[in-house]
Amino acid sequence: MKLMRHTGLFLLLTLVGFLSNGQSQTTEEKEKTEFKISANYNTGLNYYGRIDSLHSSGFFPLAELWFNESFYINAAPVFVNNSAASFQYAGTITSAGYQFNSKNKWLGNIYVLKPFYQESSDLVQSALKAQTGMTLTWLNKIVNITGGADAKFSDKTDYGVTGGLDHILRYQLNDKTVLVVDPSAYINAGTQQFTKSYLKRTSGFLFFPGSEQVITESAQKFNILSYEFSAPVILAINKFQLLFTPAYVIPQNLLTVEGRPDLSEKGEKMFYATFGVKMSF
Repeated sequence: MKLMRHTGLFLLLTLVGFLSNGQSQTTEEKEKTEFKISANYNTGLNYYGRIDSLHSSGFFPLAELWFNESFYINAAPVFVNNSAASFQYAGTITSAGYQFNSKNKWLGNIYVLKPFYQESSDLVQSALKAQTGMTLTWLNKIVNITGGADAKFSDKTDYGVTGGLDHILRYQLNDKTVLVVDPSAYINAGTQQFTKSYLKRTSGFLFFPGSEQVITESAQKFNILSYEFSAPVILAINKFQLLFTPAYVIPQNLLTVEGRPDLSEKGEKMFYATFGVKMSF
């Protein structure tokens, strides 16, 4: 499969969910079921910095159901915009997970993700059939440290790890308004599936010369996939939130197939941003 971001859609939504969850809620409020909806626009859809040839942007509404402060399910249909398509439905990403916070010192998230992409989708990540993983963040006043691991399932299985640093800045503007800014830096790594070909010469027999054969084998290699820098900004007013995340991604170790640019990964250093509005009920 072609690989991507942990800098992708799902982790961004997980981060936004954590930062915007009201940590001043009472125990009774935390235990009740909560429904959230949001509308989001991403200026540069990418998968660990891998992009499609049309440099697509995307719009994705998101519906979240939190059974309490820990258990959640969500779904996000993705609509793609580019020079060849306008607001074209590409598929829906669903996930379920368990998020825990240990005395405000450790934040963890265990999740299962299942996308349902259209067969005609040109998105780089459309080969993904399912993903599961977990992240763990050590929270402190100086810099939060995050580590995570995941398994991605397509025709084959790939494994990924991520590590990052961030520092949450929280400003209480008034009794009903909170501003949160979270400068972050992440490194993403994982396995990549590819094929390699080489010439093998067979030995001759008696007076018959040997011959050369082209041998093609599947291979897997663990590489750094991308570096990413972002600064999510959230303005929360009661149960209404404005979201803005500027980001810069630097893809690494793009897979190339000699003489076949159509089969090679496309990627580039790029700035992109995600805008969103969210309401909780």
